[in-house]
Amino acid sequence: MGLEIDWLNEHPVERVEQQLLDKIEECLMEAARLTNTLTGEFSVMFVDEIRIQEINRDYRSIDQATDVISFALNDNDEGLIEPNTYYLGDIVICIDIAKRQAEEYGHSIEREMCFLAVHGLLHLLGYDHQTQVDEDEMFSLQDIILANKGLS
Repeated sequence: MGLEIDWLNEHPVERVEQQLLDKIEECLMEAARLTNTLTGEFSVMFVDEIRIQEINRDYRSIDQATDVISFALNDNDEGLIEPNTYYLGDIVICIDIAKRQAEEYGHSIEREMCFLAVHGLLHLLGYDHQTQVDEDEMFSLQDIILANKGLS
């Protein structure tokens, strides 16, 4: 069993190299390990800026592009979910915005894509950043995961 990732790509496939996918997967598995997510399945979709704006508009009523969107299957206000053998949800990452942000923040695209994927997975698992306490917890965990994979 274990954690399973379905890779979906609406972006030109040559833009997401296998080496980058491998590193993202390493980071996601580290996130699963640190959150004790032993089983579950989710998808990661790579899209361009136009498509993520459409998704954001259609599903969140926010008509602007964003870097990452998560759609948790069990999205509720009851806090962290108890991972089980079910579909966790979907993560949508905008490659165009990730590349711009990597340049702006002065780090690699690898680090930015891993950050966005981990951020998305933590949302699927019920983590959020609506309050300062929740944000501190979530961002601290993200930092630990990235550091453990050499991406601090």
